[in-house]
Amino acid sequence: MSRITLRTDDRQVTAEVEGERVGIEGATFTVESFGDGVYRVTGNTGQQSIGVAGPPDRPWVFVDGLVTQVEIEAASRTRPRGRGSQDLSAPMPATVIRVVVEPGATVSKGETLLVLEAMKMEVPVRAPADGVVTAVHCKPGDLVQPGVALLDFA
Repeated sequence: MSRITLRTDDRQVTAEVEGERVGIEGATFTVESFGDGVYRVTGNTGQQSIGVAGPPDRPWVFVDGLVTQVEIEAASRTRPRGRGSQDLSAPMPATVIRVVVEPGATVSKGETLLVLEAMKMEVPVRAPADGVVTAVHCKPGDLVQPGVALLDFA
């Protein structure tokens, strides 16, 4: 059995993973992969199809039209405490439809930095914390791929 920590916004939970079974806060789920980032999750409240895309440690999760980025790390690892620069990337192949910020912009956690369109859905890319946009690597109309930096944030 392995343990991982899941973080999104201000919430954090520890999941216990054993094969296809996942335990979170006393609830047990069975996760079945259909390939290409599509999963069926079955729990005591029924079944749900979800999509997952992006890097393994910060994937985007799609459930019922809602999109959120989740940070995943092994529970045994320590989380870095310093504030360093990070790049923000697309969760899936997408088209940039709007860039809201410029290099040097001071932003607040949760503020929209740019907007992508993927699968006929607008996907806002938001600031993960208060900080400064140090570089923008895309413009409206660009086709972008997961894992490729769209902008740098410190």
